[in-house]
Amino acid sequence: MTDATTPRQIERILPAHPSQDGDGVKIQRIHDFGGGLDPFLMLDELGSDQPDDYIGGFPPHPHRGMQTLTYVIHGGLTHEDHLGHSSTIHAGDAQWMHTGRGIIHSEMPLTDSQGLHAFQLWINLAAKDKLTPATYRDIRHSDMPRLDDDQSSLVALGGSWQTQAGNTVSGPLDALAGQSGIAHVTLSPGGRMKLVQTEPTLLAYVFAGTVHVGGKEVSAGHLASLGKGDTLTLDAEQEAQLLLLAGTPHREPIAHYGPFVMNHRHELEQALDDYRNGSLTAQGS
Repeated sequence: MTDATTPRQIERILPAHPSQDGDGVKIQRIHDFGGGLDPFLMLDELGSDQPDDYIGGFPPHPHRGMQTLTYVIHGGLTHEDHLGHSSTIHAGDAQWMHTGRGIIHSEMPLTDSQGLHAFQLWINLAAKDKLTPATYRDIRHSDMPRLDDDQSSLVALGGSWQTQAGNTVSGPLDALAGQSGIAHVTLSPGGRMKLVQTEPTLLAYVFAGTVHVGGKEVSAGHLASLGKGDTLTLDAEQEAQLLLLAGTPHREPIAHYGPFVMNHRHELEQALDDYRNGSLTAQGS
């Protein structure tokens, strides 16, 4: 057992809002480019059984200054980028992209019998890392460790996770900005998960059912931001699922324009110039 005793309580709840991106892909989006979710910037949920809602996908487009993490529940996505990476992820798999100085990539959807259901998370890079070389990695579900608690389970994509009983796992994505962690939690009816989690930023996005997060009810399509503490209790009367995001804030200025996230306006203007003249993806700064 651990000595952690201070429960983390919800400070605010943010609803996801309908939006559209790529070639007309319909999404539910939560974003805060003012630093309120630091080091996280945005979480998109793609979910539909209607192909017209997502079949156009995300044709080639640039990024600079952040990381993306894409996680598939149903269906799949095929990634291609200017570095020559090409891979397809399916249900339970994830792909991570460190955009650094610049990357141009595309993501095109695949379906299964339940359509497409996936998430994309944007994680901000610290100023010192924004112009580092771009990299890409995909992770298979079989490589993600699992924790089981009281009629509940946690699949770790990245970061370290520990139950109050002392069981621990670390996800395979070990280079997430802001020392970030991400996990997928499933609660059976009457299920409970009790975690030790001390990262300054802790977020819970419920995407199926209703979860009591630190004793307060959070329904699907809502993100809860937790306050200070070292323990978190999740309960559900009926089956429910959520994503947990944990990380350390950069506490730096954020300047955002479309696919570029920098610290200052002049850096955004430089990114746009670099994209227009073809030097966005050049190695080195």
